[in-house]
Formats: sequence, C-alpha cells, structure tokens
Amino acid sequence: MSESSRTRELGRGEKVLPGVWRLRLPLPWPGVPHCNAWALAAGDGIVLVDCGMDQPGSMAQLERALQQVNLRIDLIRLLVCTHAHSDHYGQAASIVKATGCELWMHPNHEHSVQAATDPEAALERRIEVAILSGVPQEPLRAYAEQAKGRGSGFSGIVEPARDLLPGVQVQTDLGPWEVVETPGHAPSHVCLYQPERRLMISGDHLLGRPSLYYDYGWTPDPVGEYLSSLEVVEDLDMRLCLPGHGRSFAEVPAHITANRIAIAERIDGVIDALAQDGPMTAFEVVRSVHGDALTPVNANWWLSETLCYLRHLEVTGRAERSEGDGEDQPEIWQLI
Repeated sequence: MSESSRTRELGRGEKVLPGVWRLRLPLPWPGVPHCNAWALAAGDGIVLVDCGMDQPGSMAQLERALQQVNLRIDLIRLLVCTHAHSDHYGQAASIVKATGCELWMHPNHEHSVQAATDPEAALERRIEVAILSGVPQEPLRAYAEQAKGRGSGFSGIVEPARDLLPGVQVQTDLGPWEVVETPGHAPSHVCLYQPERRLMISGDHLLGRPSLYYDYGWTPDPVGEYLSSLEVVEDLDMRLCLPGHGRSFAEVPAHITANRIAIAERIDGVIDALAQDGPMTAFEVVRSVHGDALTPVNANWWLSETLCYLRHLEVTGRAERSEGDGEDQPEIWQLI
C-alpha cells in the first residue's frame, strides 16, 4: 500500500490503569502502523518507557499523545528503552536533549548503533547478507535504491546513563519495576516486571499475537535465545501485559504458548523445504516456505527470520551450510 493511500496515524494517549498511560505513536511501516510508549507516574513527573521512531513530525506526535492524558514532555524524569530498535529508541536523543533526563537501556545495543551512526554501512551489510543468501540481483538493486536516503529512524545516539540489567529497579508510584533480560527479538531486549501488581511491560518480546522477528548476525542463536526468554517470563506471575505494539492483554501463558507453536511451525516449514528441495540457498527456503506471499515489503523481514531459523538448526545440529562454488556465490544449506 502506498504512503498516500494509507490512513495517516496520529499520536494518541489513553489511561490504562491508575498511574499508567499508553501513548500510541505512528510508524511509517505497512502492517505496523504504530508502536506504544508507556508513561508511568513517578513523583512529580513520569518515567517514559520507549519513545517511538524519529521521523518528520514525530516529536509533535509524542507531545500530542501526552497532551491527551494531561501530560507534557517536560514531566519526563527518566527514559527507559526496552530495546534499541528504532521504533522504541529512535527519539531517545531528542528527548534527553529536550528534558535533561537520563536514558536507561541494556548495554548490548551495538546492533542499532551502526544503523544510526552509519546508515550506508548498515545497508551495505544487509546487501552482503542478501547476496550470501542468494537474493537475485534485480530485486536486490531495487531494494538498495529504495533504501538510500530513507533515514535511520534515530534522532542520534545517546548512550545509557545506566545499564538495564537484572538487579536494577525502575522506581515509580506503582512500586519498583524489575529488569528481566529477554534477548531474542533483539540482543538489547529487556522486559520490566512489577511483581506486586503483576504487570509486565513486554516491549516486543510478547505481543497480542505472534509477530516474530529477530536481529540476524549479532548473536549466535537468536531463536534459541528467544525460546529461553519465553521460559524466563513464563515463571513470572502476571495478570496483565503492556506490549510494544497493540493493546494490553491478559492470559499471558496462552500468549507464550502461541509463540512457541508459531516458532515450531516455522522451523518445521524450513525443515520440510530442505528435506524436499535441498540443498538450497536461504532465499530459496524463504520462497519455498512463503510462496506467492513474498513481496518487496516483507522479503527483508522474512529473510532475516528464515536465516535465524537456519542458524538455530545449525546450532542444534540439524542443518549445515557450505560456501558456494566460486567468489560471491551464495551459501548452501542442507539437513544433516
């Protein structure tokens, strides 16, 4: 869908619980029209958890969402980011500059620093991965051309004043929120858990429906890390989850199960493709699994996801890859 044909999203704010406000912020991505920031009452101000993507007019959209719940930018005393993706960390530098507040975030955020500081190098890296994965030259050239000058989604890089690691607590009027490490979706991902009220701010670790994405190439096994992180949050006593996209939801164990089922189905699809048509490139696996549903919009997402499933099969001893014949030839994957 073209930018002009989509309904323009606006920043919106709503009270979810006493002392908890959802700030719905626009995104430019088809199929992912908005993200959530969460404002938490804290003394004479608020703690802001996540902050949206930097794009033209994005600070005005944040201000609009805050105004709808009688809050203001200058009330932000602390900014906490669940992870360093652009839709959660993108406006951090602007907010820290405007308010003088501190940023707290997990230290393993290198996966986004390159995209923010050197977008051209980040694009080159994605192109290299695509070539190794067997993406055809023509769509790859079209993708590279469209990506040039698009912007990184970050207003700048601001280093965390404090690392969000287990043992750190975020103090609010609702009580302290504990840091829970949940890598997988991103190496920098954490959730915040409030045990007395049984609340969790889940970022992109748990959403209202399975929506799987992993950063490929930054850690040994993102899928395995994500599955381990599901076990970590499963042990928490939760009555309500406040996610990074969509509305809050209860029945958290059922959502954890749904994610496990979705991952198992995706892995089975990759195994079936390799069993029937392998050896094959990663891009051929994507086409085999998704067929005609593959489009310029979803191809990059699905390639990264499929590479992570292939890597998981490699780490767990079920698949192997080999270099292609000759220079610049794609890697070949097959079952063991």
